[in-house]
Order: sequence, then structure tokens, then C-alpha cells
Amino acid sequence: MNIYVSNLSFNVQDEDLKSYFADYGEVTSAKVINDKETGRSRGFGFVEMSDDAVAQKAIAELDGATVDGRAIKVSVAKPREERTGGNNNRRSFSNSSNSRW
Repeated sequence: MNIYVSNLSFNVQDEDLKSYFADYGEVTSAKVINDKETGRSRGFGFVEMSDDAVAQKAIAELDGATVDGRAIKVSVAKPREERTGGNNNRRSFSNSSNSRW
């Protein structure tokens, strides 16, 4: 099961995140998401656990827990939506023959 964890302190690293969930069962991966330009934490991450029942227990018990001075939010991760690139409102210009320019 893939778990979404938000409101993380900017000091939390991958290994810290893994250790929070390891008390509940096997953690197959733990990743804090960093900004591509600055390399600084974006304040959220993902944890994968192999056993769904164990993952549900971890979610129930860790949601709202205080970690490094912050109340974290823990939930089942939703599938990532397709991103369009953000150019939806821009006009496109081309050199086609039907262009009046």
C-alpha cells in the first residue's frame, strides 16, 4: 500500500520517514519529496508498506501525530493524475499556410 504523508518538517529525511512507519511493519520504501531546483524538502513524502492491514493501522495511529514539532497528516496515497504542462491557456502560433501573418 502506498501512503501519503504531509506537513512534514523540512528537516525530515527519507530514513526518518521510514523509521516512523517501521514500528508497524515492513517498509518497502520511504521518500521525502524535494524541490527540483533547491533540493529542499517540499514537506511531504510517500511510504510503501507490503502489508495493507499493517499500513492501515499505521495510517490510523500516525495521522495527527506530532513529529519534529508538527502534526503530520497521513492517508492512503491517491493515484497521480496526468499533468498537461500548464500551457492550456496559451495561444499557439504556427507558420501554416492558412495563417494571415
